[in-house]
Amino acid sequence: MADSAKRAPEGSSLRRIPGTLPPGGLDRLIHERMRLGILSALAVNEALAFRELREMLGATDGNLSVHARKLEEAGYVECRKSFEGRVPRTEFRITGRGRRALTRYLDHMEALIRMTREG
Repeated sequence: MADSAKRAPEGSSLRRIPGTLPPGGLDRLIHERMRLGILSALAVNEALAFRELREMLGATDGNLSVHARKLEEAGYVECRKSFEGRVPRTEFRITGRGRRALTRYLDHMEALIRMTREG
């Protein structure tokens, strides 16, 4: 979190409870709805084919491709391409790095929810 986000403006009634949020703030890469959906789906499935993931998330081919590539470039997912007969198959799996990033993200969101409810 940036220093300005840690402190309430002078004279403000806003408060921040020290030590209640995990360090580092939200992972902006995961915070996007489609990427969060991809990681969440892969976290509870060993692997998913492109088609399965597309249908699960209600995404278009292009939209899923763009977001999956961003996650792949960050090392959060791995993509394996193969053939079943003559038909190409693209399969995605979450990596250890991706699982750790998702856990940190969820911990942060849970802390925000807790703070909001207790506020």
